[in-house]
Amino acid sequence: MFSKGDKVSVLDEAMDGVVLSVKENQFTIETKDGFVMTFFVNELLKINDSSNLLDSIRRINVSEISKEKEIPKARSFVKEKKSRHEIPAPEFDLHIEKLVPNKRGMSNYDILTLQTETAKRHIEFAIRNRIPKIVFIHGVGEGILKAELDFLLGRYDNIAFAEGNYQKYGQGATEVFIKQSAM
Repeated sequence: MFSKGDKVSVLDEAMDGVVLSVKENQFTIETKDGFVMTFFVNELLKINDSSNLLDSIRRINVSEISKEKEIPKARSFVKEKKSRHEIPAPEFDLHIEKLVPNKRGMSNYDILTLQTETAKRHIEFAIRNRIPKIVFIHGVGEGILKAELDFLLGRYDNIAFAEGNYQKYGQGATEVFIKQSAM
């Protein structure tokens, strides 16, 4: 609690002052500019007298300062565990910039149709060649391509799909798992 004569600072304002009087939970202070104002207890913060600067300097912990100046260690990322013989899943980027050299003159419908047809071709190829897993990179965007891709993948009985590995692709990829039937 504060008492008469304490130096205080107002929390949400850029002003300091000295407590003149105390009434219940209200404090009257005189600012450095000579204004007399009243505040509630939760609006004030007591300021320690900084006249003894040498003592406050002695209290500074040198080890804390040296820790702040250390070069931070590189962040480590968890890597996927892979078998040496495991073949990575093929990744297909469906961004229009990766599919055509120039998209000028293409409507949004044309772009989306090309992207879904490309995805369909890759799915059919993977089924024919018994590839167990493929990854489509579609990006985050507004989610229109992802929704079309989900609709397309839902039409196949022997396919399961899920969000791609977040650490590797972020939110912009879908992993497709092709269930192999005995032939």
